[in-house]
Amino acid sequence: MRALIQRVTKAGVMVDGRVTGEIGTGFLVLVGFAHEDTEADCVRIAKKIGGLRIFSDENDKINLSLSDVGGQILCVSQFTLYADCAKGNRPSFVKAMAPDKAEQMYEFFCTELEKYAHTERGIFGADMKVSLLNDGPFTVMVE
Repeated sequence: MRALIQRVTKAGVMVDGRVTGEIGTGFLVLVGFAHEDTEADCVRIAKKIGGLRIFSDENDKINLSLSDVGGQILCVSQFTLYADCAKGNRPSFVKAMAPDKAEQMYEFFCTELEKYAHTERGIFGADMKVSLLNDGPFTVMVE
């Protein structure tokens, strides 16, 4: 399981010209699942994201979490996080979880994120248009 977390001042996702999720200050989380991932991985990664202290405090030190700043989460599924570009110029996605299982895992993961902050979602498998105003930029990968 891979989660790419971007600290944002705002982010949104549109499908077919309609907004399906948008947030203000918080995290845009792009998440992808591999064959061997489990619900336990989702629980562990959601807890890690919920506790990440990557917002600045009054002394401009990276020390505050989502709950400290009243932040939100926008979670978007992205199987391309498992792209393997080692051979040739066309990425391979053989390490990515099958779509039917990945959708169940995505829904479970979003439910886990809700324990830590209000969570908006993209639509699994849809052609999504994601916009964000990256804050920093500050981007971290959690596996």
